[in-house]
Amino acid sequence: MSDIFDDIPVRNDLQTIAFYNLENLFDIHKDRNTHDSDFLPTSVKRWTPKRYDNKLRKLSYAISNIGKRETGKNPAIVGLAEVENATVIQDLLNYKHLKDYNYGFVHYDSPDERGIDVALIYDKASFEVLHSETYSVLLRDEDGSPDYTRDILLVSGRLDEEKVHVIVTHWSSRREGQKETEYKRMASSNKVAEIITKLKQENEDARIIVMGDFNDEPDNKSIKNLVDNFGLYNPMETLRSFSRGTTYHHRKWNLFDQIMFTTNYFKNSNNEFEFFKANIFDEDFLKTFSGRYKGSPFRTYVGKKYNGGYSDHFPVYTVFKK
Repeated sequence: MSDIFDDIPVRNDLQTIAFYNLENLFDIHKDRNTHDSDFLPTSVKRWTPKRYDNKLRKLSYAISNIGKRETGKNPAIVGLAEVENATVIQDLLNYKHLKDYNYGFVHYDSPDERGIDVALIYDKASFEVLHSETYSVLLRDEDGSPDYTRDILLVSGRLDEEKVHVIVTHWSSRREGQKETEYKRMASSNKVAEIITKLKQENEDARIIVMGDFNDEPDNKSIKNLVDNFGLYNPMETLRSFSRGTTYHHRKWNLFDQIMFTTNYFKNSNNEFEFFKANIFDEDFLKTFSGRYKGSPFRTYVGKKYNGGYSDHFPVYTVFKK
């Protein structure tokens, strides 16, 4: 695969911050502590070394190009969802499209029943990690039993010497119904609000970026809670349309993947980052190219059928200018 943005000059005054749900990036080995039986060479899905390698190749190529149309370079920070463990992240970063960029990563195993976590990768030349920790979201099903979900990841560091706090999250799905599961996403929203409050108590002008697969739209209560009550701006609100989104279900586009940030990224300053642009990274190579789902994300699997694509989500990104 050749780089589609080879001719674009590098902009050193711009940095890309992105988020990408990788659609079940599992290794091929059995983990006794998680429900990963679908992703084994002997499973119905036949998750073989060849298929794993193909997914790493595709994802590494996609990630290396996010935001490059604007900046001419690889993204500085990328939040990830649906990674099984540290091994798959390291395998991804070792692949040829990323290995020359010297990415590091932050990952913690979470109690999620499916064994999928969030993580953050970062270009060591642009970002320095100062602190990281996770926050658990305590959920219960209607029968009172625990519903173990992904932890929320907080990474604090310096992006080109400027302090920033990045929150990466993946909220509960709508599989049992939007209304029936809304309380779970509200619990996660309130936990993110606690983290923001804590950071602002330490520094009222803290620069905070919240990114994730929220399984809610920009106008849903869980997102509006953060925007209306905790001083975040959501540029993804302007990207919603009938014909565009980050994931496609039941012949309808959803914009579940979003990046929000504190409004101090609108301050005019000669030496601090300011918001420049936000977009969905939905280049043609990431799309299904024919058939009834033409234009939707080129998925790795459709049900149990191997499709050979990238992910069932498009990445999203913001570009900040200094």
